[in-house]
Amino acid sequence: MGVQSSEHAHTSHVQAADAYSRRAGEYVEAVGKIEHAEAADREYLLEWARGVRGPVLDVGCGPGQWTDFLREHEVDIEGLDPSTAFVEHARRSYPLSRYRRGQAESLGVESKSLGGVLAWYSLIHTEPSGIDAALVEFARAIHPGGSLLIGFFAGVKLEPFDHAITTAYYWPVNALTERVERAGFTVIETQIRERQGRRPEALLSARLGLSA
Repeated sequence: MGVQSSEHAHTSHVQAADAYSRRAGEYVEAVGKIEHAEAADREYLLEWARGVRGPVLDVGCGPGQWTDFLREHEVDIEGLDPSTAFVEHARRSYPLSRYRRGQAESLGVESKSLGGVLAWYSLIHTEPSGIDAALVEFARAIHPGGSLLIGFFAGVKLEPFDHAITTAYYWPVNALTERVERAGFTVIETQIRERQGRRPEALLSARLGLSA
């Protein structure tokens, strides 16, 4: 991972944060509440989070619904997002949960201090040339044996598409798996979920420092 990749990742996150901030209210009303999430996703994330040993960081938490949902189920979790509008909304809407500004490439935590990182559709706008910077930072922050869960849009090839907010990317499962494992994780499970009228969605769970 070079300086160029880090700069690309930073630029794409800034652009995405600005785009989401401009349309924060619209986004929350459309998909930004826990009631909008599929029951299968709520069950999967809860099972994953309950299996994490140590604090969880919800990276790219958006309006904060997943952070608060997991906190309500006694998960030690904090939300992190680059959008000021989302962080302010989350603090107002979910005052019992913790939120702060930050981004995937610079989590603002001690090395090996996290039990897990949740990146639920929060890397979809990161340019492929910059995604390694986020994954390496996750690996730095998570303790050995800790967990990573990523939600993303699945495609047969790595390519951009016109997301409602700003440009996003389809990732083939094997291509994202390769990037995650290059950062020091072992991929435990992947799932593709195709739902009528929606883009193919996928998840990837991994652990840090496990041999294949």
